[in-house]
Amino acid sequence: MTLILNRSDIRGLLEHATAEVEAAVERAHRDLTRGRISQPAPPALDLPGSDGAFLPMAAVSAPAGLASVKFLADLPANRERGLPVQRSTVLVLSARTGEAEAVLDGALITRFRTAAATAVATRLLARQNAQVLGLVGTGPLALAHARALSTVREWKSVVVWGRTPANGAALVDRISTELGLHAELLAGPREVTEAADVLCTLTPSREPVIKGAWLHPGTHVNAVGAPPRPDHREIDTEGIVRSRLIVDSFATVRRKSGEVLIPLAEGALAETDFDRELGDVLEGLVPARTAEDEITLFDSVGVGLQDLAVARLLIDLARESGTGTRTDLAA
Repeated sequence: MTLILNRSDIRGLLEHATAEVEAAVERAHRDLTRGRISQPAPPALDLPGSDGAFLPMAAVSAPAGLASVKFLADLPANRERGLPVQRSTVLVLSARTGEAEAVLDGALITRFRTAAATAVATRLLARQNAQVLGLVGTGPLALAHARALSTVREWKSVVVWGRTPANGAALVDRISTELGLHAELLAGPREVTEAADVLCTLTPSREPVIKGAWLHPGTHVNAVGAPPRPDHREIDTEGIVRSRLIVDSFATVRRKSGEVLIPLAEGALAETDFDRELGDVLEGLVPARTAEDEITLFDSVGVGLQDLAVARLLIDLARESGTGTRTDLAA
């Protein structure tokens, strides 16, 4: 029988499972480094006659006993339709029999696993005395990051900026009321960058919103928001060159991340500057932070192994609780 989980099902299963999601994502990155997960860089399937693209983000995990693919649709024209620009669905198969184990809505899986990966990276790379968390971008991913990172450090304050002031004010209110953290809306991305010890960029920007000149020594940056397209980035070349880079997947970043591909094309960066993966740090193969004044940057493009890890968790939680709908696709 195939398990079907809609967005409401997934919300109910994950809303109190922040620690479990983070642990699952960490294990998956360790397994990638150990050679227990296979994960190719996803091809971009461009929609002829438009700027739309579809990405099949696949992975297969021996420890999880699953193969999965998240089919991500990135359709900028949806803004004019009043629809989400990105939509996704996750198909999960048994790695042993090939049976369809589950079909899952991808929106919350993406949100939770992305924030979890950021939390893992921040725990490893940020200074132990980091006190101010900065969020540039005020969409749902920003609140997810505030929640996930609230378990990583004891933040003195959270500073926020977004293009829509009303959204920023709403985010500040939710961080204050739901997480009990002091939160403040600042005037611009520069103000947030200069105030933050840990900076998360969470915008779908094509052009840089953060300048490297604004980064102070010792900052940790999580570059998260830009879509997986080689011409989109949130951090300018100076910011990338000033930072020690850690990536979620070298193969995927090398094909999809404008954060590194644009500086690479400019001759400002070499491939050896961004070949350190998160799993390498977790497994102790490369050091995390090498000095207190070092600027570190986690380039997060999002990878299929993270979707698979959360899908495994959801399937197990759904079985325990009887959540979801089950159907025989072969009937």
